[in-house]
Amino acid sequence: MQGRRADRVGTLIQEEISRLILRSVKDPRIGFVTVTHVKVSEDLRHASVYIASAGGDMKQRQETLVGLKKAAGFLRGELGRRVTLRYVPELLFLLDDSLEQELHMAELFRQIEATGTKE
Repeated sequence: MQGRRADRVGTLIQEEISRLILRSVKDPRIGFVTVTHVKVSEDLRHASVYIASAGGDMKQRQETLVGLKKAAGFLRGELGRRVTLRYVPELLFLLDDSLEQELHMAELFRQIEATGTKE
């Protein structure tokens, strides 16, 4: 369980990383990306940044992830300039597939409902 400070820092990092990706990162591999949430370690030295990429197939999402990993140093430096922390956390970008899972579950429930009403 994360502490309150780690949660607050995670929220702050999420907002700043979202702005930086939108306005400052010029990598063509990075399309429309949403930062869904950030988990920060208790010592605030590591941050797992979960992203969801709109549209495209899995290959395109992997390319987006590669582009973000290449830009991690730049993003960390900019984050250090914008956020007052003793240590700027190392950024680890991960794909968040929870939206696809939710859509898949909703489709399964629709199928179950459709077969249940026919009987």
